[in-house]
Amino acid sequence: MHRGLVERSRTKLRKKLRYEDITVVDQSLLKRAVGAAALGNAMEWFDFGVYAYIADTIAEVFFPASVSPGVRLIGTFGAFTAAFLMRPLGGLVFGPLGDRIGRQKVLAVTMIMMAIGTLCIGLIPSYATIGVWSPILLVVARMVQGFSTGGEYGGATTFIAEYSPDKRRGFMGSWLEFGTLSGYVLGASVVTGMKAWVPHATLLDWGWRIPFLVAGPLGVIGLYLRLKLEETPAFRKHAEEAEKRGRTGEPFWKMFTEYWPALLVCVGLVLVFNVTDYMLLSYMPTYLSEQLHLDATHGLLLIIVVMAVMMLIITVGGRITDHVGRKPVMLAGCLGFLVLSWPLMLLVHDGGVVLTFLGLMGLGLLLLCFEVSMPSALPALFPTAIRYGALSIAFNISVSLFGGTTPLVMQSLISATGHDFWPAWYLMAAGAIGAVAVFFSRETANQPLWGSGPSVSTEAEARELVRDSAKG
Repeated sequence: MHRGLVERSRTKLRKKLRYEDITVVDQSLLKRAVGAAALGNAMEWFDFGVYAYIADTIAEVFFPASVSPGVRLIGTFGAFTAAFLMRPLGGLVFGPLGDRIGRQKVLAVTMIMMAIGTLCIGLIPSYATIGVWSPILLVVARMVQGFSTGGEYGGATTFIAEYSPDKRRGFMGSWLEFGTLSGYVLGASVVTGMKAWVPHATLLDWGWRIPFLVAGPLGVIGLYLRLKLEETPAFRKHAEEAEKRGRTGEPFWKMFTEYWPALLVCVGLVLVFNVTDYMLLSYMPTYLSEQLHLDATHGLLLIIVVMAVMMLIITVGGRITDHVGRKPVMLAGCLGFLVLSWPLMLLVHDGGVVLTFLGLMGLGLLLLCFEVSMPSALPALFPTAIRYGALSIAFNISVSLFGGTTPLVMQSLISATGHDFWPAWYLMAAGAIGAVAVFFSRETANQPLWGSGPSVSTEAEARELVRDSAKG
């Protein structure tokens, strides 16, 4: 049934085009849309980055000193994982709501909820002050963050994809992950500076709170930017057509009965993307300091440099996916993790600072294959009517089960077995699963989004499309 729907969609696009069938993208609106979406992503990952990089301090603040450091870290990563238990619920609520009332309204709500959750973490008293209520409140705040984040990434990718011209969707989508890396770099830099210059006692007392309290003003700025945005052209057209038909949207159950192959592909793609993402950007700083006994500041600096290099080339990678396609780039990343994870982790584990950096940089370049392609590949899996909901649900189920649990699973396996090479095996398994998902996905580069007409950058491109359609 799914394949038949795809063929009907493609047949519709082969019909002769009229000028009014084509969307000419307003470039100023496009830049504002990309900027507002990327800022929200940066804020989300600033929080996740800070939490991951300051995990050792959080463990001391929120858990009793009577337990071992390893157990406290597991508890800290358990609270980290708690947010991911709420993400599918957030996707289930915000995703279909975004398909019904619009992307822009829902993204404004998720922004303010993320800011509130992060701000609350910075206000929670320590275990020494209120006892067991301290870790309980930490989990609650993380769950608020997770619930709001459940509607964030699916909405942000949908928003950028629906605003972007067909021939530049990869480039525009890569800015979303530029925001991710910016948040990580900012979070890591703040934590590194604090650990280097703030006395440990001060850090435990109140210094750790500062990065979380920054979320308040950032949230207000992000909310303002998102409230000033207009709804996407694709959703406006869909809403107008639905109103003419007297329908407000597709029945919720249709995404599971008619689009389940696309949902499965999405889960597989997100699995490899997020396992590798959380492994490198969230867990690796802890791995370097706790397992390899590398100085915490040096370990963070290595990760920061890796991310800075990734930021320099990520938009170039987005342009490459517009030229060669999403599938070749994603497949290269999957095969790279399958073949190179073990030798790269050997460099990280046994190589000293220089070789450790080269191992981390190799992992970063492989991760970049997904950073540059996923924001444009994932929204194209679904039609406009269910895009936000289907993407949010599939994305968050996969992240919750596989991506967000990565730090907790790695720390638990290493603590239980004493073996340090679980990250390599985990990355290899993710690469194999991702390769299967890529095989069953469709190439969507330079094509209109499913359920929408062509989208172009200029009036001249639109006229050329109409002429070419009339000839063919």
